[in-house]
Amino acid sequence: MRLHVNIDHVATVRNARGTPYPDPVRAALVCVGAGADGITAHLREDRRHIRDDDVARLRAALGVTFNLEMAATDEMVGIAVATRPEVVTLVPERREERTTEGGLDVAAEVARGDDLRRRIGTLLAAGVRVSLFIAADEAQIRAARELGVQQIELHTGEYAHPRAGPERARQLDRLRQGATLAHGLGLEVAAGHGLTRENVVDLVQIPEIVELNIGHAMVADALLFSMAGAVVAMRDAIVRGRA
Repeated sequence: MRLHVNIDHVATVRNARGTPYPDPVRAALVCVGAGADGITAHLREDRRHIRDDDVARLRAALGVTFNLEMAATDEMVGIAVATRPEVVTLVPERREERTTEGGLDVAAEVARGDDLRRRIGTLLAAGVRVSLFIAADEAQIRAARELGVQQIELHTGEYAHPRAGPERARQLDRLRQGATLAHGLGLEVAAGHGLTRENVVDLVQIPEIVELNIGHAMVADALLFSMAGAVVAMRDAIVRGRA
């Protein structure tokens, strides 16, 4: 089970004050040093957290898999081709949303024309692995397979948000069925969105899921688990300055 850490919200904290810190690239390297298998970052069209310079610096600094999440647009494909991350995950994007609200409707995109197929082809031709962030729905999984991508990432929001109980169990079974179908079609299966230390325990028992992308909960945990360390470090800095 590979763990990819999404460092978007380190950039959110940085951008809130317009300072150069906390640096998402430094955070990414800390994650790698602690055992993360890869780093994920979402370059949104409005640049609300990760920025173009962050993407370039992540590409240069990382010695592990760099997964660039982005909308399926010509602008973003151009950035990915120039940057050459190991993986691009295509996701739906709306300016009004706080976070990605659902999976990419691959079946509808295919029905509308060849734009998605063309953009995927451009990425593949550049040697970039392509993943599609989709719901655990048979039509979406089969459409993804037809487009020739190597991986899908199952949207886990509907599983993660309900409290433990019948609805969560139903969504877990849906994810299990989707992962089984995708694996049988030759697709590698990742999962992500809304995952926490509490709800990930049952999800990782699905053997076909080989990768997780987790961000918000891990940044939130870092604020609590490492706050004492931040206090000690700041006190040490004050002592050095006074000395």
